[in-house]
Amino acid sequence: MSDIPDRMRAVVVHGPQDYRLEEVDVPRPGEDDLLLRVEAVGVCASDLKCYHGAAKFWGDEHRPAWAQTGRTPGHEFVGTVVGGSERARSRHRAEVGDRIVCEQIVPCEECRYCRTGKYWMCGPHDMFGFRNYDGAMAEYMLVPPKARVHKVSKELAPAHAAFAEPLSCALHAVERANIQFGDVVVVAGCGPIGLGLIAGARQKNPLTLIALDLDDDKLELGRKCGADLTINIRSEDAVAKIKELTEGYGADVYLEGTGHPSAVGQGLDLLRKLGTYVEYSVFGSDVSVDWSIISDDKELDVLGAHLGPHCWPAAIKLIEDGKIPVEDICTHQFGLEEFQQALDLVGDTAGSSVKVSILPGGTAVR
Repeated sequence: MSDIPDRMRAVVVHGPQDYRLEEVDVPRPGEDDLLLRVEAVGVCASDLKCYHGAAKFWGDEHRPAWAQTGRTPGHEFVGTVVGGSERARSRHRAEVGDRIVCEQIVPCEECRYCRTGKYWMCGPHDMFGFRNYDGAMAEYMLVPPKARVHKVSKELAPAHAAFAEPLSCALHAVERANIQFGDVVVVAGCGPIGLGLIAGARQKNPLTLIALDLDDDKLELGRKCGADLTINIRSEDAVAKIKELTEGYGADVYLEGTGHPSAVGQGLDLLRKLGTYVEYSVFGSDVSVDWSIISDDKELDVLGAHLGPHCWPAAIKLIEDGKIPVEDICTHQFGLEEFQQALDLVGDTAGSSVKVSILPGGTAVR
């Protein structure tokens, strides 16, 4: 590790809307840690909601704070292994020089969820960039022994490789939907998660796959990811259009990937009786709907989806095989010193960005 510097740049969380670029010590791996040189880290909607102080992260009268100050954010990352003991390398099946991505959760392996194989719902729920483990908005980071590591091709552009994280999450939501060949499937949103939902649903080959968004350019990107039809909800009534396409019944499956409260009621309205609603998004505020639609009116199956368990190999393969238009999805990359611009761009709903990334040691692209 003689070529590893002693100091590095890293973004440090001091509280909501108080993230600072600082010079800190390069972490030194323990006996079971890998040291990763970060190549790229995606900026997630949950990063933005944490930055703005959403109660899910910082607590309110109903729940304690979960996110921590003093942490380096960033959980959608790719990097090169540059250090680690033989034991650590053996544990993670990764050698110095390998390029890896990591699942964002670092499970405890001891709680009832971990013991029964449901590690993504781990009780302590430690995560890179939020709680107990520093994330990747830094030049280097540690990969602890309980992290879940996956190798990725060195041929991919860094921002493209880092897209494996949001794509794996979207694929898990698609798996939850139990899509059948004859289904009409509707995906709300053509942002990074929504596009992953479309790409994943396309692999299930439903009868009709419909994408909803407010932006025609993003809807066109939805088509590139596999949507058969697109509806701009700014100019068309999505509920009426989908009922017209389904003999008045409604869609079989609705996948929500916007995080906007209005998309919840929209989904309940456009589903048929006995339809399936899958919610992936992280919301910045509470959502109110008429729950009698779920029960007395339609007897819907309403499912949540969290993280991307068991979907990482499939996500990586889709990217490596060129089945996802990542060159169109990964629209903006910034240097580490421009992290605030990256956060602001993700928050600009009128902006042209789709997936925004930070390249701690790379070249910015806008």
